[in-house]
Amino acid sequence: MKFNSKWKKKSFILIPPILILIALMFLIPNKEALVFHDSEQVLAYIPLSEGNTFKIKYTHSIHLSDVIESYEILKDLSIRQYELQYEDFAVGMPADASAGETFEVIEGKYYIKNMNRVFSFFDLRVGQVRANHTVLYKNKEYPLSSYIEPGTRVRVIVKKINLLQRMEGVNILE
Repeated sequence: MKFNSKWKKKSFILIPPILILIALMFLIPNKEALVFHDSEQVLAYIPLSEGNTFKIKYTHSIHLSDVIESYEILKDLSIRQYELQYEDFAVGMPADASAGETFEVIEGKYYIKNMNRVFSFFDLRVGQVRANHTVLYKNKEYPLSSYIEPGTRVRVIVKKINLLQRMEGVNILE
């Protein structure tokens, strides 16, 4: 009987710290990710490692041609747009590069290179009709409409997320 009583006292002392540790494992952000979230929760994410780049490709609503925006994730978790590729000059597309950038025409496509536009985040609305927003990551294409309801406004941000957020969102790479 003494053994049972001592064990109960020890378990009573050990259980709260163990429960706190488990709760912390779920709540402490510990994995860097490219996150797509609405105002309430993580909808989808891509787990990251240092030095990642990604692109977002979409079909321009007027020209119906592809536009590709290229981004780099910086050490402070900000996002730098470094290149823009498109096929048609028209409404909504730049006619030339800004200061410090270069404008090139390669095989009939227009490029603005050496861009240094840094964002802490950016917003986009997942296309419902033509846009077909697609993330290009490590030579693979991931259509956002496969993971996020078309028409949803999402914030794209790089941040550390916790286990609970990873469980509620969709890992785009899986």
